[in-house]
Amino acid sequence: MTEIVTSLTVDSLRALLQHFGYRAEVITDDAAKVTLVRSATSGLSFDIRPGNHLADHPAQFVDCAFLASFKVEGELPLAPLNDWHNARRFCRLHLNQGFLMLDMDVSLAGGVTSDHLRAHLEIFDQLLQGLVAFLRSELPRLAANDASATALAPLSATVSPIG
Repeated sequence: MTEIVTSLTVDSLRALLQHFGYRAEVITDDAAKVTLVRSATSGLSFDIRPGNHLADHPAQFVDCAFLASFKVEGELPLAPLNDWHNARRFCRLHLNQGFLMLDMDVSLAGGVTSDHLRAHLEIFDQLLQGLVAFLRSELPRLAANDASATALAPLSATVSPIG
């Protein structure tokens, strides 16, 4: 019988990611005053931030957000980013205070299987890899078309978390 997951803690989330074969560590983001799980895929770091906590068990949460961010240097045209964003489901791509952010919410509402959580992790992994491939192909084309176009820095598979 498959176990149903109705809530997580940062430690159980870390253990689950490690079980799925991902590097995972629990860290504290001092700026946001939150404890989260940091992981990576193909050299790209991403965070998983707890969402809504259970009232009677404040260490447990019932949803979380996968988040990867890229530092933007210069002006980044929105049209190609909007095209990428509009062609995909399950995630959001947006600019926020000099960072290009990819995030995806995952809910445990009603209970889900660990396979369900693995599927969401794999979806986020594919979206993140796809975004990097898109940026590597699109940004040079934009730069060739518009001398004022910029690149993400660094665009060498390094994602800098906010904070």
